[in-house]
Amino acid sequence: MLMQNISILGCGWLGLPLAKKLLNNSFTIKGSTTSENKLEILNNEGITPFHISLHENEVEGDIAGFLANAEILIIDVPPKAKSGEDFAKKIRTLLPYIEQSGTDKILFISSTSVYADDAAVVTEDTSPNPVTDSGKQLVATERLLQENKSFKTTVLRFGGLIGEDRHPVKHLAGRENLPDGDAPVNLVHRDDCIGSILKVIESNAWGETFNVVAPQHPTRKDYYTKKATEAGLPLPGFLEKERGGKIIDSTKIQELTGFTFTAGI
Repeated sequence: MLMQNISILGCGWLGLPLAKKLLNNSFTIKGSTTSENKLEILNNEGITPFHISLHENEVEGDIAGFLANAEILIIDVPPKAKSGEDFAKKIRTLLPYIEQSGTDKILFISSTSVYADDAAVVTEDTSPNPVTDSGKQLVATERLLQENKSFKTTVLRFGGLIGEDRHPVKHLAGRENLPDGDAPVNLVHRDDCIGSILKVIESNAWGETFNVVAPQHPTRKDYYTKKATEAGLPLPGFLEKERGGKIIDSTKIQELTGFTFTAGI
């Protein structure tokens, strides 16, 4: 694999371990954070750190330096819908800087929240129909990036994110009357998120949209009861038969790039 310069906008829960993995694969990495306290952490990992904040009307920080010579820009900044911000407008403010930099490959981290919760199997051919504000903002941002002719954008729609230090069962344990006990889970482990990103880069799969969700889809009741038992937590109580819930199909990324899910859920 040839050395490439990659800039990661948002070195948080996913972005930082992703940056470390890319460094181990001989990429040169610039990483951004909104926290000055984190600059030293990035630097100590071998990541060139930048203090950058996106706003609806401006980009705060040395965005030109951050994007300079970047062959790939990974945008891993989630919308903060509850704050009332216009996420798509923030990304629109970023666009001129990307265009001026000459960066021609964008990887945008999105979410399966762009799909409706209908009882159906969902593929990338399924039209987005989000019900949440964050889902609506993600759809708008996906289109904004993919319609721009200055670069090619690949969108990765991740399912619910889990990892060794992050699991929704901790918030559900002991609660009663939780909805959608019969609905299937659509989760993905952070290790598989990182693996899918590396596979997109390795296979040069630009201008695409991919679902990235583990192929296991037990019901919420079965899954979270099992996980609570394994962790020694109080069992959650679920309501059943409210609705079927969607199953996210991730066949496309496996067939097009050769990616394999290995972490499980």
